[in-house]
Amino acid sequence: MSVYEEYKKKLVSADEAVKLVKDGDWVDYSQTCTFPKALDAALAKRKGEVKDVKIRSAISMQPIQVVEQDPEQESFTFNVWHCSGLDRKYVDQGKAFYTPMLFRYNGSYYTKGYAPVNVAMLTVAPMDKNGNFNFGLTNCCMQEIVDAADHIILEVNETMPIIYGLEGDHINIKDVDYVVENNDPVGTAPAGDPGEIDRQIANQIFPYLYDGITLQIGIGGMPNALGGLIAESDLKDLGMHTELISDGYLKLYQSGKLTNKKKPINTGKGVFSICNGSRELYDYMDHNFDIMSAPMSYVNNPGTIKALDHFVSINGCIKADLYGQVCSETVGTRHISGTGGQLDFATGALEAEHGQSFLAMPSSRVGKDGVRVSNIIPHFTGGDVITTPRTSVQYIATEYGCVNMQGVPTWERAERLISVAHPDFRDDLIKAAEEQKIWRASNKR
Repeated sequence: MSVYEEYKKKLVSADEAVKLVKDGDWVDYSQTCTFPKALDAALAKRKGEVKDVKIRSAISMQPIQVVEQDPEQESFTFNVWHCSGLDRKYVDQGKAFYTPMLFRYNGSYYTKGYAPVNVAMLTVAPMDKNGNFNFGLTNCCMQEIVDAADHIILEVNETMPIIYGLEGDHINIKDVDYVVENNDPVGTAPAGDPGEIDRQIANQIFPYLYDGITLQIGIGGMPNALGGLIAESDLKDLGMHTELISDGYLKLYQSGKLTNKKKPINTGKGVFSICNGSRELYDYMDHNFDIMSAPMSYVNNPGTIKALDHFVSINGCIKADLYGQVCSETVGTRHISGTGGQLDFATGALEAEHGQSFLAMPSSRVGKDGVRVSNIIPHFTGGDVITTPRTSVQYIATEYGCVNMQGVPTWERAERLISVAHPDFRDDLIKAAEEQKIWRASNKR
């Protein structure tokens, strides 16, 4: 039987394919752009017919029908490894649940049996002449998911770009149960314009950058602002090694700043594991030999990062306390995002001989009540989850400066952090530091 005959034999409707799901099953939707839109809608139709079906995904980019159509969780329970803005809304409403993880270990949860998969559903690019389907914009832990799955359903989508991978980048028709077709465009998350505070923070970090570094930058306004600064600068021969590629990198490629020529490993290749961006970014990545996907177990491994030598990691955070602890995933007990790869990259950057790790945030925020509060606080007590421990934090940046937390005692940490806090809160923070016995009489005020 040819691969095309096998494809035709396994091609069914989404409604037919989701009949594989039974009561009590764990269903995996993979992550980000590989979300199976048609299969999700078909499974949602089975509300009331099946019981206790648990779905697992991450960074949702479009409405999840098993959530939207079953808000009371009569049949389905939705779980996420990492929250997008949409996932955050679901968690806020009690319609979804977060699963703590480190991205570098995400695949191992499947291989070790901690995360069972009865049915895997994922979107892939169209089949090639050899019967292979490319995973496209999501490498992450796709191989571990399909290896763990009892059944596999592919949702074939011609709008999924083909991305060449180090490993774990495809699956063959012989290894799947069913194929469905759906050409609705894969999800996008175009970058918004950076705000003034984003640009000010980016300006604090920019002087630390130099020719030949390898960059990992997170997602959001500040990374996009920094990407714009770099694109307009004289910096050259930069490299990319990132868990998530977003539109900030597109500017760097288009301006000729990203060549990857100076990387000591994966030379000439920009490496990523998942993607979240605009259609323009997806089109740029399609069949692009300069870009390579790789599993999260490789990309986020501190050993890999250490080998990059001149490595710079830049990520956002929510709060820091005067001890240098950083929270990047909750506000009190309210869940916002997830641990993701922040600690992975902070660890790897510290191990690299010339590595630098930056955690960036606005110094303050204005709440819904119109009251300004500081994002640098005396100490964490209100249920905030510590994402990066103080021992792993290097630079903390706000619009007022960038300070190094490595190798300094508690009083100096407090002094440095207060120097980049919003001026309205500095006196109160000094008083708190005095009460907490982490302030010297000779400290700068």
